[in-house]
Amino acid sequence: MQEHPKFRAHIGQLKLDFTLRKLRLFLRLTGQTAMRVSTSHLSFQSFADRADAGTQLAELLGQQPIKPDTVVLALPRGGLPIGVAIAQRFGLPLEPLLVRKLGVPHFPEFAMGAIATGGICLVDDPLVNELNLSEQAVQQVIESEQRILAERERRYGATVPLSNLRGRAVIVCDDGMATGRTMQAAIAALRAAKVAAITVAVPVMSQEALERVAPLVKQVESLLCPASFDAVGQWYRNFPQLGDDEVISLLSQVQRLSASVSTPGKVSTSSS
Repeated sequence: MQEHPKFRAHIGQLKLDFTLRKLRLFLRLTGQTAMRVSTSHLSFQSFADRADAGTQLAELLGQQPIKPDTVVLALPRGGLPIGVAIAQRFGLPLEPLLVRKLGVPHFPEFAMGAIATGGICLVDDPLVNELNLSEQAVQQVIESEQRILAERERRYGATVPLSNLRGRAVIVCDDGMATGRTMQAAIAALRAAKVAAITVAVPVMSQEALERVAPLVKQVESLLCPASFDAVGQWYRNFPQLGDDEVISLLSQVQRLSASVSTPGKVSTSSS
């Protein structure tokens, strides 16, 4: 029997409410700060493209005050159009934060961990054991992704050292979170850099990602958190892969945007 969209959305809302209750109880017991997730969009809603999603997400973020010295960090590739929309909306500096998913051998879309700039490497050991993956197979994936990360750091040009974000509030954005492992690696890199507060902002995320990420940060902002989630791209009507040339073009836009921001919000590119 075909499921009615409103009924499916209602069931999804019940599951999401239960997830949020569990998380809020956890946050209270552990002394974590507030977490907020917008559920104004129902589970059958979709975005026209990343620019549309970024614009809508920026409107959600605007419902609460944002410190003027906040820095927007976008996860390339797909997170860059999201970050541009947010940075433009609030006149904030924008920087890329390079992160790579560690895909399961032969099933690269299925994440078993992630790496981030600064030498961060997170592996889901219980998952690796469950899939009976050898240490050699996992290490081959890590080394392959580290080479790609190093090459992209070279191609994309100099980025602000994470140490320069110490004491700053940051908004970390991507075009969506499926498992949350890539974002988890980004958060680990930022915590090592001792940033003041981390807000994760994505247009859409799974409930698995919400449960993984929310306890690690000050705040989570999202427009969609559906009960049924297969891939980030299913929530976009137009979701092309961004090539390196497009990323470099976006980064040029990022540099112009950051250069136009008033002095209190700028981030020094020196490592001193």
